[in-house]
Amino acid sequence: MAKPAVVVVGADKGGVGKTTVSRTLLDYFSANNVPTRAFDTESPRGTLKRFHPDITEIVDMTTTSDQMKIFDTLNASSPSVTVIDVRAGLLSPALASLRDIGFLDAAKAGQITFAVFHILGPSIASLDEIAETAGFMGGAKYFLVKNFINDTQFFQWDQATYQSYFNRIKDATELTIPKLNEMAYEQVEVSSVPFLKFVANKGIHDEAANYSFVLRGYVRHWLANVWSEFDRIRLTDIVGSKPVTRNSEK
Repeated sequence: MAKPAVVVVGADKGGVGKTTVSRTLLDYFSANNVPTRAFDTESPRGTLKRFHPDITEIVDMTTTSDQMKIFDTLNASSPSVTVIDVRAGLLSPALASLRDIGFLDAAKAGQITFAVFHILGPSIASLDEIAETAGFMGGAKYFLVKNFINDTQFFQWDQATYQSYFNRIKDATELTIPKLNEMAYEQVEVSSVPFLKFVANKGIHDEAANYSFVLRGYVRHWLANVWSEFDRIRLTDIVGSKPVTRNSEK
């Protein structure tokens, strides 16, 4: 049996669109037929669970009992990939907990595949998080994600500042999530369905829907661009899944 893979998505700063990235990951794994489960740590009412209710459980990652729900079940014959959407502001504390329970040591020893998608905002405070998380990245695949949730330029005007932060971690990989058309994003939010189902014009239970052709097109184009980034880093290989024919109409 392949070793379990854990993907943590988070940020110490709020408002950077981390749950949006988690949703694209779940759609990506679904389209590539990678068995996946998810944990939404925005307890008691989670955003991720609203879009992926069948595979998502809401937990409070600050409690020992809920940590056990996640990590004591990694070696069970359940989905091979676990995505954890960490509540805003709790990335560093969550990583500290993983250190304390021995998870990071297990990742260093090669017993678990561990990847961190660190969602960055366009501020110095957000970039400062890189230094805070650096000490936890031994044994992890570390991705610094620039999420263009608005028209920010991410310090393109000051490349020296930008590079000084992004170069602090030797093996970090940079990812870019492009901006999605605002009206298209809002319509998916209202519909409360995964991006894949919105594109396929389906409701949450696969019933036929009547979403805008134009807005579906915007989401399809955007999702393809996001997935090209995941393909570039060979994400399915990282989590130990063999490449398969992608199903884009789930």
